[in-house]
Formats: sequence, C-alpha cells, structure tokens
Amino acid sequence: MVKWIVLALVLSALVLLVAVVRPVLSRLPQLQRAVMTLRRQQAAVESLQAHAMTLDPQLARLQEQAQTAAQRVAVIQAKRHD
Repeated sequence: MVKWIVLALVLSALVLLVAVVRPVLSRLPQLQRAVMTLRRQQAAVESLQAHAMTLDPQLARLQEQAQTAAQRVAVIQAKRHD
C-alpha cells in the first residue's frame, strides 16, 4: 500500500515537472534568436563606440579651428569698423 502511494507521488511530481518545463523548452528557439539578435546589436554598439572614440580627437581639432576662425573673423570685423 505504501509503495503505491509513493509511486503515485513520484509520478505526479514528474508529471508536474514536465508540465512546468515544457513551455520553457518550447520557447528555447525564440530565446536563442533573441540572444543572437542582442549579441549582434552589442557588436554593432561596440563598433560604433570604437568609431566614436576615433572621431573624438578630430572633433576637438575642429572645435579649435572653429574658435581660431571665429577670433580671426572678430579681428577682421573690428578692423572694418575702425
């Protein structure tokens, strides 16, 4: 009698486990696709970050050139008004 109760408990636990795990396992392909998409996006972001780091010094040089040009324009305008 005890054997049948234990067997019923074990079988019901296995059925419950399968019922819980099955939906998760059925979604694995979708989850794998999502992971691959996120990895591609991460690679793209890292590439853009590296490109932005190379552009940063160029931007600083351009800002210096713009300031120099603005100072020259101010000097030229000041000479015209005198």
